[in-house]
Parts: sequence; structure tokens; C-alpha cells
Amino acid sequence: MNEYELENASRRDFLRKSTLAGGGLVLGFYLNVADSAAKRVAKPSTIAESSVFKPNAFIHIAPTGKVTLISKQPEIGQGIKTSLPMVIAEELEVNWLDVQIVQGDLDPIYGSQSAGGSRSTPTNYQEFHKLGATARTMLILAAAELLRVPAAELVAKDSAVHHPASGKQLSYGQLVEKAVSIPVPAPESVKLKDPKDYKLLGTRIGGVDNPAVVTGKPLFGIDVQLPGMLYATYQKCPAFGGKVVSANLDKIKTLPGVKHVFVVEGGTSLKGLLPGVAIVADSTWAAFTARKQLEVVWDEGPAATQSWAGFSAKAKELSEQAGSEVLRNDGNTKQALEDADKTVEAAYVYPFISHASIEPQNCTAWFKDGGIEIWAPTQNPEAGQKIVTETLGIPKEKITLHITRSGGGFGRRLIPDYLIESAAIAKQIGVPVKLTWTREDDLQHDQFRAGGFHFLKGGLDDNGKLIAWHNHFVTFAHKVVKDGKETLELGSGANLSGDEFPGRWVENCLLEQTPLECNIPMGPWRAPRSNVFAWVFHSFIDELAHAAGRDPLEFRLEILGDKGFIPGTGQQGIPYDVNRMKHVLQHVAENAEWGKKNFPRGQGQGIAFHFSHLGYIAQVAEVTVSKDGKLKVDRVVVVTDIGAQIVNLSGAENQVQGSVVDGLGALMFQELNIEKGRIVQSNFGDYPMIRIADAPTQVEVHFLKTDYPVTGLGEPALPPLAPAVCNAIFAATGVRVRQLPLLRTDLSWS
Repeated sequence: MNEYELENASRRDFLRKSTLAGGGLVLGFYLNVADSAAKRVAKPSTIAESSVFKPNAFIHIAPTGKVTLISKQPEIGQGIKTSLPMVIAEELEVNWLDVQIVQGDLDPIYGSQSAGGSRSTPTNYQEFHKLGATARTMLILAAAELLRVPAAELVAKDSAVHHPASGKQLSYGQLVEKAVSIPVPAPESVKLKDPKDYKLLGTRIGGVDNPAVVTGKPLFGIDVQLPGMLYATYQKCPAFGGKVVSANLDKIKTLPGVKHVFVVEGGTSLKGLLPGVAIVADSTWAAFTARKQLEVVWDEGPAATQSWAGFSAKAKELSEQAGSEVLRNDGNTKQALEDADKTVEAAYVYPFISHASIEPQNCTAWFKDGGIEIWAPTQNPEAGQKIVTETLGIPKEKITLHITRSGGGFGRRLIPDYLIESAAIAKQIGVPVKLTWTREDDLQHDQFRAGGFHFLKGGLDDNGKLIAWHNHFVTFAHKVVKDGKETLELGSGANLSGDEFPGRWVENCLLEQTPLECNIPMGPWRAPRSNVFAWVFHSFIDELAHAAGRDPLEFRLEILGDKGFIPGTGQQGIPYDVNRMKHVLQHVAENAEWGKKNFPRGQGQGIAFHFSHLGYIAQVAEVTVSKDGKLKVDRVVVVTDIGAQIVNLSGAENQVQGSVVDGLGALMFQELNIEKGRIVQSNFGDYPMIRIADAPTQVEVHFLKTDYPVTGLGEPALPPLAPAVCNAIFAATGVRVRQLPLLRTDLSWS
């Protein structure tokens, strides 16, 4: 067995073997996802050589004192493999140096295991506190029996239970044998720590995988190696959804290293198994090399008639008509615009873009004995299991899915298209096979962030107050059949909510939406919807502020007003705490010295805020734009309110800084052109990513600790970046950016 196999053998096997070697105390939630958190009970398992280990544990304490914590959520670079176990370790009062973290495989005992929407922390935070506290309580009760003292006289700290009065102490390892016999205390009797006593949470803890990552150890899906494994590549139609008519399979079979080549019929779902040609060889290089000689005749289907130029022309045509759906209609917007002292009208456009994660899509699968074992860098293992069952007919109980570390996700790996491709190939050849996408596959067959067109009008009264807002959003949708009828289903991240700011704030507000049919795959991209809506709305608000001759900060605070807490409305409605947003706005202005600096021409400040994924974030950007239009972001100040506790300060700062850089890269460079139903760009040569020279010179991160539930941070810090930078560009140059990416706008000035 090689190094990777040892490190990535079944986590069940690891826990079984380590437990059989020396016994131990295992604690875990037996989860029923239909139950409320209050009904989820921690139960002990006594482990002996004769017992059958059930993979339900989050905590394993060995007689040696070593503590193993299971990380159930996929690690995609957001740091969750470190931060969630920290919550258990804090309540458990264990020395972090005594802890090892093991990635959990897909198992219903853990509850939901997807990683998306910045939900991993808020979904698990309180339960993980309870789990750690329950284990600590049981260890204290075990020590009380062994020391023959009242439990109230004992304290747990540093992986041991102490009796201050006598100076005696017992390590957790010494308590294991007794602790497994202790009845689980009633949930209401378990006391959580006071946050003021936290020793671990809020400190800087390096990622548990960091040493392995920087030394090139095999951690990622693309690193998986199995005995007798073959290597696959998969050619799909360049035009989305096309089918194979014929291919030169006989020639490909004769090429060096090629073991199998065959057509996969596939289906029509852009998120599933599409038709294509699989080439399986004795190495990835042999498979990729053979693919260069593959010749396929395609039936390209309806997508071949579609282009970005065509979409743009159609959007302009649709904008001059009433929207097909009214999302919000407060007051009389038409009349208010006619009566306004000033009106501003603008169109904002953004393109489709790719996730472009550093690790291309890949998956290893092994079909045997009517079941399948899968190793996947996935954000959504449940969806992967489901698509294998539905597409290949393999029963759920015969699917084993190992979650590997992902080399970036950003929402891309929520869609299991690459996983079902690997599984379909493996089922046909019956030996372990690793499917690896090329960079071109990854860029041209992504689940893209949808493009969009916003046609906006705003009205101001004679005091410069916003009195009317109209947005007609032309977006993208797929034709689907529901209840026997064809309908248009909006793409992921391509749907506007009637609650989007400033809906609910402006007295006369009309929000309309019109779908534009396309055959382009669409999926969630970091901070779905918010990543583009923030740019559109907060850039246009800035336009209105300048048209009114108002300070942009003052103008925003006036719009927010004194509404306090605003409940959500409609199907997508989300409550909004106005005071929290005003708080972060005021703090970011103070930290950035808003309005207190005198900038020469070519330099300026811009401000923006956005509520996204339960996080309240405001940013100020300072930029320099040379006369010939070269942009440099000098400074970004970020203030966040994500609740009462920062779990891992190091990880949290990393997330905010990464969001700023990621958001800036998308703003400056990223766009995909579509011609004849296919992506024109093919690799980083024509799809540039942000480089060090373009990154902000300085990023300041400030966390406001507030008395609200803890929320996630992987997404909410990204949306305000684009409007803050674009508003700063206007302040510096007078050039208003209404089209993404920035390279489409001439920023030069004189």
C-alpha cells in the first residue's frame, strides 16, 4: 500500500483499526436530519475487539490521550477542516497539540455534508459546542468516580481533569476506560463554556493540512492512486448538449497506451452525464495524447445557434418591453419618475465567467461486485451519490464515497457532472479509473456564473433624496419540462429577489425580470447572485448620489434610514437588520478616514456595502488610475459583522483577503465569449487571472463582534469589492464603469 493509500484509506478503517488497537471512547451524533438540533443526541460507544465499529463518531479519545476529531464537511480551501474541530476542542478542553483531524467519508450519520452558501459554520456551530461539552462532562463524571470527589469540585483543562483542592489530576487517556460506562447526561444538564473563557476560539490556528499542502503531499482528488488503476479523459461536444454521431474509435484503439475507447450515450441534463467519447489508457498522458487524434462528428443541437452577441441584442430588445415577471411593485414608480426633480438611467452588463479552480475536475471510481467506490474532490457528496443512483441504477447502499480535499471549489464542485462521468466509465470497464479533465475541459465545460443585463432608472426629489427605483433584469434560463409543460427555469445565481436592496427601502420601487432562453450550463459562483447584484446596485446608487450632489456615504445611510429590523417578503425573502448594516458602514468609514483625505486627480475613494449569506459587510477602496488608464488598487478596508465569534482568526482573515483578491480578479479580467453555442476562450492564455502585481497593495480587515449567531465568511466579503473599486474609479477619473470586466472600459483621463 503506497503513502496515499495509507493516508486516504477508508476513514472507517482508520477508526476501526486504531480503536481495536487500544480501545477508546467514541462520541458522535446519531443524526436524523429531520430532527431539530435539540433532538440530536450524543451517545457513547464502547469499543472492544469483538465489537463492530459504526462510523458515527466525531470524537475518539484513545488510552494514549490522542484525540481524533472527524471533519464531516468537505475542505475546499475555506478552512472548515480546521475551524469546526476547533469548536469541539474548545468545549472539550483538549490541548490542540493532542488533536488529529480525519476527513469523514459520506455517511448519513453525520447529517448534511455539503459545503456551499457559507453554511458549514452556522449549521454546525451550536451542535459542535454541545458535542464537545457533552464529552467533557462525561470525562469529569468519570474522574469524579475514580477520585471519589464531587464532580462540582473538578475542572477540565489541557486534556485532563483536575481536582484543585487536592492537586490530583487524571489525563483524558487515563479516563477512557471509565468514561465509556458513564451514562450520557441530559442535554439540559450540559453546560457550555462562557465565551469569555475561550482559549482556542478566536486565536490564530494554522490549517491542519498546511504542512502537507506546502510539501506536496498527496491530499487532493487528483492525487489518488489505486492498484491497477487506469486513466481516462472524456471528450464532449464543444457546443453544449450536442450528441455523438460518429468517431474514429478504431484508430484510437491502436494508439500507444490506449486500453479502451467508447461512446457514452449520456442524457440531456447540462448538470449530468452528457454524451461523449471516453478514452481510457495506462497513463493520463497517453489518454490526453490519444485524444488529440480523436475525430468526432457531432450533432450540435440548438445551442449551436446561440452567441453572446445574439443574447445582448435580444436583451436590449426585451428591455424596451414590460418584464415577464414583476418581483416588486411598491407605490407608483412610473409617476414618481415622471415627477422627479432628477432622473438617472443606466444599463449594466456582466458576462458569463468560469470558476477556474486551480485543480481541474477529476474523480476516481472503482466498480466491483455491483457497487461502486468513489474518491472525489466534491462540495456536495450527497448530490454525487444521488446522481450515480439515478443515472447508473446503483443502489445508494452500494455507493461508497470518499471526500478528498479540493483544490478550490467556489461553488463549481457542488455540481457532480465530472463525478458521474467517472462513475459511468468505471462501470463499463470494471477496474479503478481516474478521470481527469484538461484545463480546456474545465474552462469550456464549467457550470458558469450566469451573465446578465440590468436596465435601471432612478428618481431624486429636489432635496436629492431617492424616491423612485426601476430595474428591469434580463437574465438567463433553461427550457425544462415540468408537470408535462415546457417552462423556463432560471439559471443558478440568475434570479433576482424582490427583496434585493433597495427593494423594501424605496417608496416607489418596480423590480421586473425577463428570462432569456439559453443552453449554457449555469451553476453557483462564489456568493451567488450577490457577486454581481452588489456591483450593479451599489454602483447605480453611487451614480444617484453624485447626481444629487450628495456624499455617497450620507446618501446610503439615508436610504437605509431608521427601519431597524425588516422582515423578508416573498419566496426568497430574508430578514435584514438595518442597524447592523449601518454599524459596519460607519465603522468602515471611520477606519478608512472617509471624507477626510484630499485626493489629487487620478486617485479616489469608493464605498459599498452588501448583505450576503447572513453577513453584513462594508468596504472602502482607494485607487490610483494613471492618465493612460492603468488601475492600481492601493488599499481596501473591510469591516464585517458575522456574529458573536470569530472561530479561527487566521482562517477568517484569509477568507476576507481571498474574497477581496478573488473579487478584484473577476472585476478586472474575467469574461467568456460565446459563439455557436461554445466557449471561445480555452485556457489562462486568453482567460487571464489576477496576478500579484494587480492585487491590492493593502487589505485591512476588521471584525465587529456582535451579539448575533455566528455565520459563515467564505462568500459575504466578496460582493462589495467590485462596486467599491468602481465607485473609487469614478471619484478618481469621472469614468463610470457599467460593463464587466474592467478591461472593456477605457479608464484613461486627461
